[in-house]
Amino acid sequence: MYNDLFSIGPLTFHTYGLMTAIGIIAAYFTLENRAKKKGLDFEKAFGLLIWCLIFGYLGSKVLYCLTILPQLMKNPSDLLHSLTTGWVVYGGILGGMLGGWLFCRRNKLPAWKFFDTALASMALAQGFGRIGCFFAGCCYGVETDAATGITFQHSDYAPNGVPLFPTQLLSSAFDFLLFFFLVYYDNHRKKNDGEPTGLYLILYSLGRFVIEFWRGDLARGEVGKLSTSQFIAVFVFIVGLIVFIRRRTMKPEAAAAEADGAPEAAAAEQDETAAEQAETTAEQDKIAAEQAETEAEQAETTAEQAETDEAVVQDDAAGASAGE
Repeated sequence: MYNDLFSIGPLTFHTYGLMTAIGIIAAYFTLENRAKKKGLDFEKAFGLLIWCLIFGYLGSKVLYCLTILPQLMKNPSDLLHSLTTGWVVYGGILGGMLGGWLFCRRNKLPAWKFFDTALASMALAQGFGRIGCFFAGCCYGVETDAATGITFQHSDYAPNGVPLFPTQLLSSAFDFLLFFFLVYYDNHRKKNDGEPTGLYLILYSLGRFVIEFWRGDLARGEVGKLSTSQFIAVFVFIVGLIVFIRRRTMKPEAAAAEADGAPEAAAAEQDETAAEQAETTAEQDKIAAEQAETEAEQAETTAEQAETDEAVVQDDAAGASAGE
């Protein structure tokens, strides 16, 4: 397959970059459409996408660097070269979800609703991204004699001239199916917000764990007999299962009442507001009490003055009678 599309001077445009861009654009439009249907603020949804992309890039790069840590320790200069090459998808997923959670917490947004909407779009973007991997020849499969084997002739990553299992295309098909399933479940089968998020973690980690058995690029790292991605998939699967079961079994009214997005911050803000209102009320009561006391003093003074005036009048009247 050919990864180089065309060049303009020293700048070369690659198929991998093109498919990645198509995936991001597709994720953007599907996110916009579904967010509007759910009544979510799309400006916030767009901000969520940006945060997910930034943290996703950082996460994928950090995890990639960890997989080649021995190489980087021997030659630290390789770190600069790896800034434009080498990513680990799981790092991107986990980093993107962290960015999304921080964004929702910062803006006091319903995190489950936004995650349910965004993760389906993420699966769609991954599907296009894997097609880019196919053209580039990265993330290639093991050697195979099957008729479905793909032979690369001009790849800078995969072995050339050898039939390989098409792991990229299998991953792409799986991601597209995952996208459609999550959208369907979110629209028709969901009981509570958060269920599609749990399903994404469950299904993606399960599919990735299985497909990894046919991956042939061992440079992605290993943990015992498992690849790095399979090792991470085990924990992601468990987390997804916990999320799904908890959200699915929760009563709708309890799920709706749960402070979503940034519960601690929201509760703290409510407590602070209540305290401020109580303090304001206490000050108002104090002022009212002072005013009442002042009015009582004025009434007492007025009464004394009236009594004095009456006594004076009586004295004057008595004096007048005596004079007569």
